[in-house]
Amino acid sequence: MSRSADVRGLIPVLATPFHPDGSLDTDSLRRLVEFSVRSGVDGVAVFGFASEGFTLTAPERTAILAVVREALGPELPIVAGVSATGTGDAIDQCRAAADAGATVAMLIPPFMVKPSPTQIVDFYGAVAAAGGLSVMVQDAPASTGVNLPVPLIVELSKLDGVDSVKVETQPTTPKVGAVIEATAEDFLVLGGQNALFVLEEYARGAVGTMPASEFPDLLGPVLHAYRTGSAAEARAGFNRLLPLIRFGLQPGIAWSIHKHVLHQRGIIASTTVRAPAVDADPATLAALALILDDLGLGGTEEAGGPDR
Repeated sequence: MSRSADVRGLIPVLATPFHPDGSLDTDSLRRLVEFSVRSGVDGVAVFGFASEGFTLTAPERTAILAVVREALGPELPIVAGVSATGTGDAIDQCRAAADAGATVAMLIPPFMVKPSPTQIVDFYGAVAAAGGLSVMVQDAPASTGVNLPVPLIVELSKLDGVDSVKVETQPTTPKVGAVIEATAEDFLVLGGQNALFVLEEYARGAVGTMPASEFPDLLGPVLHAYRTGSAAEARAGFNRLLPLIRFGLQPGIAWSIHKHVLHQRGIIASTTVRAPAVDADPATLAALALILDDLGLGGTEEAGGPDR
C-alpha cells in the first residue's frame, strides 16, 4: 500500500467548544477552524486529548467532523483521534470518521487491559485493514499507561495502512530520532506535547508537530524560520512562546487553559469544559493573563471579533 495520507507540518489539535450548559458550540468551532486556516496550518486534528475527546458522544463526533470538513475545505487533512478500548469499537470509530470526512485515524493502543506487544500489533493491523483510514500510532504512555518501545513502533510501521506516529513519550527528542533511524523513509514521525520540544524534534527528522490550537499563528512563523535556515530566529521566537506552551501542559487544567486563551483571543464564546476536566483557579488565570500580556494578546474581546 502506498502512503495514503501525507500528514506533516503544523497540525493543531482543535479544542472542542461548548456552550455554558455543556452542549456543543458549533459556531465557535467554525471560528476556530477558520482561525486555523488563516494561520496557515497544514491540517487539523479532532478528538485528541486536547479536544476533550473522551467526553464526546458518537453523534457529537459526527457533527464536529461535518463542521470541520466544511470550514477547512477539501484539501487539508483531518486527523481524527480514536480512543476505543477494543478492536471492534476502534474499527467502528474509524469507519464513522472516514464517512464524515476524516483523513487519518490517530489511534491509541487499547489500555483498559494492558496488551502484550503481539496484541498491540494485531490491534493496529486489524484496525488499519478494516477501518477505512490511514492510521497514525499515538505513542502517549502518560495518558494510556501503555508503552510502545522503538522496536514495537518499527513493527507497527511495517503494517499495511499504518503510515505515521505521533511521539509523546518523554524525552521525545531521542525517541523521535531513534524511530526515524529505524523505520522506512516514508513512515512519518511527528511530535506532540504541545510542541514543547518541536525544534529539537525537527532537528532529529520529525516532519510535523501537533500542539493545541490556540497559537498556530504564533508557532507557524517559528517553524517557517527553522525550515528556511534561520535557526537563531526560530529559537528566539520559540523562547518567546515557551511560557504559553508550558502553561498548556498542566495536567487536569490544560483544557481550561487552552479555552481561556481562545476566549481571550475572541475565537470561542465560552471557556466551559466537561467533567472530569475542571476550570483553572483564579490565581492560575491571573498568571496566564500576564503571559498573554507579554505576547501582546492581553485585553478582552468578544468571540467572533476581529483578528489579532
